[in-house]
Amino acid sequence: MKYTCTVEINLPLRRTAELWDDETHFTEWQDNFQSIELINGKKDTAGAKSKIIFEGKQKMELIETIITSNLPKEKKAMYEHIHMTNIQHTEFKAINSNTTLFTSTVEYTKFNKLMIRIFAKLFPKVFKRQSERWMAQFKTFAENYLEA
Repeated sequence: MKYTCTVEINLPLRRTAELWDDETHFTEWQDNFQSIELINGKKDTAGAKSKIIFEGKQKMELIETIITSNLPKEKKAMYEHIHMTNIQHTEFKAINSNTTLFTSTVEYTKFNKLMIRIFAKLFPKVFKRQSERWMAQFKTFAENYLEA
């Protein structure tokens, strides 16, 4: 399963990418985000691994492995969870000096359990809606962010 989402951010390219990559702001736009911890390698370099924890109704732990990081233009990473694996390719392109196109292409490469495979087949839009929600929340956060 693969899908692409886009949103325009009313900020310059470099500033958009900086805010998106700043872990101290993840709670502002990623629902239930708790923590990210580098567990291997050097942050934002190919091969670096981090443990990401979300805690809502249930605790969810992901392992992020950086494939490429060329910010402010793009970042590609693999996310492994007990139930599934996906690759997310995030791109930022300047539309003009004050507007950035934020694109996220997500490809689910592995579903580890029968129930999640069935769910993904029957309800693929649920996965895309989650990405669209976080992108919309990021847009709101970034456009309203004021440095102290």
